[in-house]
Amino acid sequence: MSIQEIIKSGANISITVSALDLKEFALSLISEHEEEKKSNIPAPETYLTQDEVAAKLQVDKSTLWRWDKSGYLNKVRVGGKVRYRLSDVTKLMEG
Repeated sequence: MSIQEIIKSGANISITVSALDLKEFALSLISEHEEEKKSNIPAPETYLTQDEVAAKLQVDKSTLWRWDKSGYLNKVRVGGKVRYRLSDVTKLMEG
């Protein structure tokens, strides 16, 4: 029975642990923590220009402007330039 299994069982016991077992337990905790850390990192967002979005959705730029005003597809200003999140465009295309 491993240390992790004993801990998960909730048993109230005293144990003697070898240095090797303690090292193995510590390494397993570290690897679990690193996996959790990797899974919590969001993917970097990709931004598209008005022309790219208009071509992708097959609409005019004036339609994008109207959608932004109504909240249907919001624009983002990056350095004074209008951009759209690829994730938002993809959601819109999927319905």
